Amino acid sequence: MSSARLVFWRPESPATSSEKGHQPFPWRQLGVLALCRLCEPIAFMSIFPYIFFMVKWFSITENENEIATYTGLVTAAFAFAEFVAAMVWGRMSDRIGRKPVLLMGMFGTGLSMLLFGLAPSIWVALVARILGGLLNGNIGVIQTTVSEIVTAPEHIALGYSIMPSVWCIGSIIGGIIGGSLADPGKNHPSWFSADSIFVRFPYLLPNVFCTGVVLFSLSVGFLFLEETHEEKRHGRDRGVECGDALLRCFGQGREIRLNEEETMRFLQDGAPACPSTDSLPTLISLPSSPSGRTSPENCEPLRPKTPPLLRALTKQVLLNIAAIFILAFHTICFEQLLPVLFAEQPSRTTPQLPFKFDTGFGLSETSIGWIVSAQGVLQIIAQLVAYPRLSNRFGCLRVFQGAVFSYPILYFGIPYLALLPSFLHGPGILLVLVWKVCAQACTFPSLNVMLSETGDRRLRGTLLGISMSAASLSRGIGPIVSGVVHSAGSRLGYSGLAWWLLAFISICGGVETLWMRRTKASTVMDRPMEEDPDIERPLSAPFLGSHSSISRSSHRVSPEKDDGPR
Repeated sequence: MSSARLVFWRPESPATSSEKGHQPFPWRQLGVLALCRLCEPIAFMSIFPYIFFMVKWFSITENENEIATYTGLVTAAFAFAEFVAAMVWGRMSDRIGRKPVLLMGMFGTGLSMLLFGLAPSIWVALVARILGGLLNGNIGVIQTTVSEIVTAPEHIALGYSIMPSVWCIGSIIGGIIGGSLADPGKNHPSWFSADSIFVRFPYLLPNVFCTGVVLFSLSVGFLFLEETHEEKRHGRDRGVECGDALLRCFGQGREIRLNEEETMRFLQDGAPACPSTDSLPTLISLPSSPSGRTSPENCEPLRPKTPPLLRALTKQVLLNIAAIFILAFHTICFEQLLPVLFAEQPSRTTPQLPFKFDTGFGLSETSIGWIVSAQGVLQIIAQLVAYPRLSNRFGCLRVFQGAVFSYPILYFGIPYLALLPSFLHGPGILLVLVWKVCAQACTFPSLNVMLSETGDRRLRGTLLGISMSAASLSRGIGPIVSGVVHSAGSRLGYSGLAWWLLAFISICGGVETLWMRRTKASTVMDRPMEEDPDIERPLSAPFLGSHSSISRSSHRVSPEKDDGPR
């Protein structure tokens, strides 16, 4: 018998259903994703309170002015490795799904933290950081996952604020862990005996603690994180099944899931043929079996081909990538230089204002850890309270531009803080932290929103992987450059030299934003099938008549002249 074709209908996607009514905010999956994300800022930020003292413990240099160079290398090693791997992991997430890549990234983070804590020299520490960067491509994949979970326009500002807020929470915890648990033989001599491994490796304890947090996040992700990839999310997930079974033991389980194959078998065996297709949304094509029944194993959904990458790299996408490159450069330099400024000893020489002076605050690991934690608290407030309101009122682009143009003033003034009388050090540091967190709260989420809207969603993981590779490259270059410049400036008596370089770079970043426009990219799912040459049509498509075209409006790439509330 010749193979006939008939039409079978599948349920609407979340994006389609949101067009027909109010879509509830996806708290559950964002909460699970947040717990998965939490381990990374804890691991990343925990090293900043003690990295200056760890490099000093390695005894690689006698000159304290050179320590900033080596701290820059340690910070940069992770970022350079992440640059090499981020786009590969982004592409991989488009092929095998988001969840496996996220789980692999968490495993790599835990492994690298253990090796870093056991490092007897700076070279082993560098290898550990490089390994962590190569195995972790989560920063781009997480943004892709958020964009697939948060689909309703009214949820975008809040949805995109949650992951940066999680980073802030991780900064608080990481700062406390790094500052409180580093060098327990010196700071907590009663905790361990003199021959304990935590005394022989004074920076192992905070890394062991961070590894425990990573294992917790990995378990949560395996059991409760659902796949969000359009083509992979309908497959069977044994981890989620185990998680649901575990929840049912506590009376919290949800209905048992049916995967796509089981659903099709039920329809084949017991459901009557669909009498009409006029009012149903999305179609797939099923080849008929000799018995006249549909064959679920031969189900071929109408899927778009993956478009060429170069076609997706539009002018606005490239401008977004350039913006995140510059922003990541000067913000990671900020993260590296601020603890160095806090740890350096105050100068005994008389400053020759306005530019020639060499000074610091002389703070301990514990004090620096509490400052890093306070920064995280402030950023949570800015991220969840200030940014959504500003974004809804003025639009992402204007909020982003305003924050970017504030950075040069901040960077120029920071080195003068140490010249203030000691009773003004606290208020000065607080002012810097508030300014910093507000600027960061308004920049990174805005860029992520604009890039997700501008890029083709069929290559969303790849484009975010490219942007994160660009950010990782700049985060690799930045600490090395700022460390070398700071060491050179300190030798010459100009401790503000690296900060003033950051001010100049941030000015360049502000000028670049003047060419940016907020755009929305069309995708194959947003327009009729016959209009897009990249659709793979089954043989029956020419015979489907009016049913081959879904009645939806066609959206083309067009700049939003008004970047105000949408």
